[in-house]
Amino acid sequence: MGKRIRSQRKGRGTPTYRVPRRGKWINVEYRNFGGNVIDIVDDPGRNAPVAKVKYSDGKISYLIAPHGIKVGDSTTNYIQTLSSIPLGSQIFGIELFPHSGPKLCNTPGTFAILLTKAKDRCIVQLPSKKTKEFDLNCRASIGTPAGDGLKDKPWLKAGKRFKAMRTRGKKYPRTSGGAMTPLCHPFGGATRPGRPKTVSRHAPPGQKVGAWGARRTGRRKGKI
Repeated sequence: MGKRIRSQRKGRGTPTYRVPRRGKWINVEYRNFGGNVIDIVDDPGRNAPVAKVKYSDGKISYLIAPHGIKVGDSTTNYIQTLSSIPLGSQIFGIELFPHSGPKLCNTPGTFAILLTKAKDRCIVQLPSKKTKEFDLNCRASIGTPAGDGLKDKPWLKAGKRFKAMRTRGKKYPRTSGGAMTPLCHPFGGATRPGRPKTVSRHAPPGQKVGAWGARRTGRRKGKI
């Protein structure tokens, strides 16, 4: 009997494919007080750099650093409510509801566009070109998250990439299915025989491999 293929093992939820937290993720949040940036730090759990902010009440918290921010800048220049942001502005770190914290568009280089405003709601165009409605009291950061050129930097050492992938719960290094044996993967072997099958739509996630929930398979007769 062959082994479970990779997508089945990931769906099973073993520790191999689980993201190890270990206190490496920095919690980013919006506060009601204005503050100044005292440092720009690296968060191993995300690609964007994080700004360390000291607020007027003496407390310290972290924010996703916008592109162009530097030590000494005030957060009030970047973080505002959607009601105060001009139409057509590029925004990120959008709250889903007031005081929920930055949730959307936190990846480096991504941004949303504020399209229209109504009495108490507004419409924002997300990076997927879909639009979503938000409360005008939700906060967001003006600009784009810093670190958008990180993917252009080459991996010079295999160990650095291994640690980066493990931090994000990625299996690395990965072997393609075609390079395996037929015992380990249906795509393995010299002839690549494959294993076509149909899985129930109500099957567990680890079992949904291939054509799941399909009404029919194969080529229709008379169709090219």
